[in-house]
Amino acid sequence: MAPREPSAGALKAKAASIAQRLADEYPGTARELCALEFETPFQLLAATILSAQSTDVRVNMVTPELFAAYPDPASLAGADPEAVEAIVRSTGFFRAKTKSLIGMAAAVVERFDGEVPTEMEDLVTLPGVGRKTANVLRSVAWGLPGLPVDTHVGRLTRLLGLTKETDPVKVEFEVSKMVAPEELGALSLRLILHGRAICIARRPKCADCLLSDLCPSSSLGAPARSTGPRTASG
Repeated sequence: MAPREPSAGALKAKAASIAQRLADEYPGTARELCALEFETPFQLLAATILSAQSTDVRVNMVTPELFAAYPDPASLAGADPEAVEAIVRSTGFFRAKTKSLIGMAAAVVERFDGEVPTEMEDLVTLPGVGRKTANVLRSVAWGLPGLPVDTHVGRLTRLLGLTKETDPVKVEFEVSKMVAPEELGALSLRLILHGRAICIARRPKCADCLLSDLCPSSSLGAPARSTGPRTASG
């Protein structure tokens, strides 16, 4: 007989336990946990677009020059593409990213009076902005509900038995029903940190995982507790 599927209530309780343990291990708000360096929502949006297929460290190396040259949407909207390409080249796919950056800035100026919109339905109309990027912006810049689903978030939520979905949007919708809206952004970043530090795809450290007793993918019976909290930079 196949095992019974957990009820919605059981999944919600499990998700709450996972979220609380991760919050204890990786404390901080979504803004504090975010590794991208920025001062304004526009800067975070530009940095997030650049982070595709790149690292936060690499993006943080190029954004100071980018933001000094183009501090607001109006200046970036009128930028020479070759000048922008020269700045962002090291992040990879620099021509496509430059097109998205300039297109995003132009759309913000033309359709939103130079202010980056806060609503999902508006954000996803901007060039280079999908749901993941929009959720990063909403949760990190403004503290609004939003669960960015990257490779780590999708992988860990499946391993933990919170979802069976592989489509990021479906993962977002399912997991968002289980967690308090104000916790979604920080949960995403904590799952990313945990995926990088402990639940590594090819060599998971199950013996060191504080979620092992909640994880059907682990053969361990109880989690090994850490001696102190981790930080985004640690």
